[in-house]
Amino acid sequence: MANLPKVIQKSKKRVGRGMGSGKGSHTTGRGQKGQKSRGTIGVLFEGMKMRKSLLKRLPLMRGKGKFHAKARPEIVNYKRLEKLTDGTEITLEKLVKLGVVNGKLAKINGVKILSVGKNPKKFKFSVPTSGKVITVTASSEKPAEKEVKTSK
Repeated sequence: MANLPKVIQKSKKRVGRGMGSGKGSHTTGRGQKGQKSRGTIGVLFEGMKMRKSLLKRLPLMRGKGKFHAKARPEIVNYKRLEKLTDGTEITLEKLVKLGVVNGKLAKINGVKILSVGKNPKKFKFSVPTSGKVITVTASSEKPAEKEVKTSK
């Protein structure tokens, strides 16, 4: 017990609980007058209108999914695969085990392998992608693109 570190955690500030608390009386730590002292302000409130609001500055998009960000594939540089031996089959499980990609995101969004840098090793890729699988053989050859049906 003596070796354990001392844990100091501040408790939450309790306002409006009497004069003895130090945060009592009518202002309770909010200052005197003004909009912020009286209640909550909306998230989209921007004070005086000097310029267009945030909603007006965003592009108009139709449909249900207009507030969701687009899913992008997990990017893997070809250079990071230098650790592996020549001729190995690269799967999603192997990439997760090496710590190259996040397993959850890679299963949902797929994996994109960028051939930046020189790596003369030959690999066989079998990872979920966003539509095209590029089989890279050697650094001097051009990569061949193949259309593949993905399972999501």
